[in-house]
Amino acid sequence: MDTERLSGLGLEPILTTRELADYLGLNVQAIYDLRADGRGPSGVRVGRELRYRVSDVRRWLDSLHEPEPILASSGADL
Repeated sequence: MDTERLSGLGLEPILTTRELADYLGLNVQAIYDLRADGRGPSGVRVGRELRYRVSDVRRWLDSLHEPEPILASSGADL
């Protein structure tokens, strides 16, 4: 994919299911399972294939981000 040319057209890169799975270190079936459970990234159907906008994947990953743990007080109140 020529991402430089696409960005010049105002288009963002899109990922195949395989590319997304490789990026996340998962198998392709795990991506399909996440989507079937309603927990996966939104995709774009192009014919019979699913594609994933990079911005949608980033948004989905951000939604999975766990909050930072709240540290217990240092004991100064004791």
